[in-house]
Order: sequence, then C-alpha cells, then structure tokens
Amino acid sequence: MAHAQKRFYVMDDFDLRGKTVFLRVDINSPISPADGSILDRSRFMSHLDTIGELSESKLVIAAHQSRPGKDDFTSLFRHSQELEMITGRKVKFVDSLFGHEVTRTVREMSVGDIVLLENTRFYSEEVVIDPEDIETMEHTHLVRNLSHLFDYYIIDAFPAIHRAQTSLVGFRRIKPNIAGRLIEREVTMLDRFMQGENHPKLAILAGSKIEDSVNVAENFLANDTVDTLITGGVVANAFLWAGGKEIGKRNRDYIIKNNKSYKEILKKCSSILEKYPERVIMPVDFILNPSGRAISSDDKVPDEEIMADIGFESVEIFKNAISNAGAIFMNGPMGMYEIDEYSMGTREILQAVADSSALKIAGGGHTLSALEMLGLKDRIDHASTGGGALISYLSGEPMPVLSSLYESMKIFGGVENGTAGKY
Repeated sequence: MAHAQKRFYVMDDFDLRGKTVFLRVDINSPISPADGSILDRSRFMSHLDTIGELSESKLVIAAHQSRPGKDDFTSLFRHSQELEMITGRKVKFVDSLFGHEVTRTVREMSVGDIVLLENTRFYSEEVVIDPEDIETMEHTHLVRNLSHLFDYYIIDAFPAIHRAQTSLVGFRRIKPNIAGRLIEREVTMLDRFMQGENHPKLAILAGSKIEDSVNVAENFLANDTVDTLITGGVVANAFLWAGGKEIGKRNRDYIIKNNKSYKEILKKCSSILEKYPERVIMPVDFILNPSGRAISSDDKVPDEEIMADIGFESVEIFKNAISNAGAIFMNGPMGMYEIDEYSMGTREILQAVADSSALKIAGGGHTLSALEMLGLKDRIDHASTGGGALISYLSGEPMPVLSSLYESMKIFGGVENGTAGKY
C-alpha cells in the first residue's frame, strides 16, 4: 500500500517483536455433524502469513464459529488443534474469552507462544450491543479485561469486515488497530480492480445468489466501475426473466423460493437492462436438465426443465469479452458444474479467465472450489476469502472494520515505524 494512499496501519508500521499482540481472525469453518471435525482449512490457510510474521511476538488469537442456534455453533478447541497442524507450532487453548484464567495465561506467555481463546460469540457482549455505541463496547468485560493484556490489536478477519461486533471494532480508540496481511492484501487487490486503469473492465456475476449479484451489478454499472457485465447461472435467469424471456416454471420457482424479495430483485434487473442495455451480456443458449438438449434463450423453456448450463454460442460470446478485458472480476459458476454433463460452461469460462493477461480477481466459495478442481486457482491474481463481506465491499456498503482502522490511525497518528510512543 503506497504511503500517500495510506488509510490504515499495516504490520510494517510497528516493531512487533517481543510485544503481546491480540489477533482477531476469521476461521469460521464448516463442521462435520458426525464427529465435529473441521471440513475445510481454507480460512485457516488465509491467515498463515500474518501468524508467521508474528513468530517473535506473544500471540493471543480470538475468533468466532457460527452463531447461536446453529448446529456448528461450537467451542474452538478443534480449531486450536487445526492451527497446530497448519502452523507446526504449539497452540494453547483457553476455554474462555476473558477472566482470571485468560489473564494468568497471557501474563505467563513467552515470545513465540500462541494462545487461542474461546468462541467470541459465546458471549452476549459480542453480538447484542448497538454497532454505533462505541462507548458501551469500550466498557464491556471483553474489552476492559483484554485491552490491558496486549500492546497491539491486529484485525485480519476480512470475511467479517462488514460486521460491527465488539471483538472486531471495540478496541479502536484504546490501542493501535493494525490490518493483518489478509485484510491488507484483500483491500489492496479489490481497490486495484475497482480504481485501477486496466480497461476494459469486466465483471462476471453468476451462481445462485442473485440478490447479492444484482446489488453488485447495480453499483458497478452506476459508478462505472466496470465497462461490461456478463451474467450466468441463476443470476442470468433472473435477468432473462426480467427482460421478458420465458424461462420456464422450474427456473421461476427456484428464484421465488430462494428469494423472498424476488419481485424487487426483478425490478432492479429490469432497471439495469433499461439503463445499460449495451453493457449487460446475457447467455443466448442453454443446456437443459434433465433432457440434456440445447435451447436458445429466445425459445420458451419447458416447465419441467432446468437451465443447467450455458450453451456453446454463449461460451464463445463470453470468451470474446474475456479475451479483450484489461481487468476481470468473477463470482459464481455458469451452471450446475458439480455434474459433469453440465460443467462445460463453467470449465470453459474459468479456463478463458485463467488464460487472460488481464488482472484477474475471483470470489465466492463455488468459484474458488471450481478453480481448485480445475487446477486453475494459482493462475488467478487474487482469490478473495470474502463471501458476504466481499459482496458488501463491492456493493459500496459501509465496512465497520475498515472504518475502525481508519479512525484508529487518526487517533494514533504518527505512531509508525516502531516509534510507538507509550505503546
């Protein structure tokens, strides 16, 4: 991050050696209902750079897992074991977030030690306080009991930057708040896409989460963030339906069932098509399930069929746009890629993106899974860990964690390059 554009502190701004660092990460992961094991390590892996660079600090880590009422709302004990395996370092788990045991453990730490505290969402102070009420947050047991134990607060939980919860934003006026390597990398790369000069810019919005994608599409086009938009998957179905195409009963029902506000979404799709008719590229043909036959988007889709993949003509149109792009953002597969006979569109488009010389950014769990499956993930410039946070960021919504980082830098201004004053 260039110094002239600096909006928040990063780890290079402080000498963290020998210091006690409180690190908030996001290792919220899918849990096996059968034995409680962790099914996906990707969130853990995303924090390896940050944790590795803190090997000469006393490192206290906090995180959450799921939320109350969910089957995977559980202790972080298994997470501590996973961290041990991934980092190759001993991780001590403390089954509380604050109190005598935490205080004693932290004060007895040596340089290089790692402690993982209990699930932050086990504590009501994490989730019930008004996001705007920083005074109340600062007087919680969580903040008062922890803040005197550490020298610096590092926030690296990019997937949670759209949340204003106590462990994420409550320390900003008390200790210098510093972005970890994951947040630094995510913000730098996403801003590079949105603010850079690599034109033409192309966004590929596909998959099944149509409300998120439509909000991003609206923001991207209204702000001229992108020049052109490609739609695929259920997102394309919604745009086609809004544009008057006969997409068939099963495809309409899927949209209605999975989107309570589907009428409002369709209105947004219609408005986007009306305002930007030349900038939205939609599929012109599909492969149907269960029949497997091809159909034009101008034809009426039979009520019993699902539009399971884009067709060959659509692939060629999309690939042409991709080959001319200077920057590409992609979120979501073209169809039911998990089933081999309906994976062609997703495979072809991901391959075309990987082959492109453009700046390439991908997001969304299904997109990253498909890239991994095809061995293409390493050919993408940046694979975002974001999920909901990514969509919120791209949609221009407020980001409480980033706002906290900005505010903390203003409060502790000049506390850079290891000259950390009283801290």
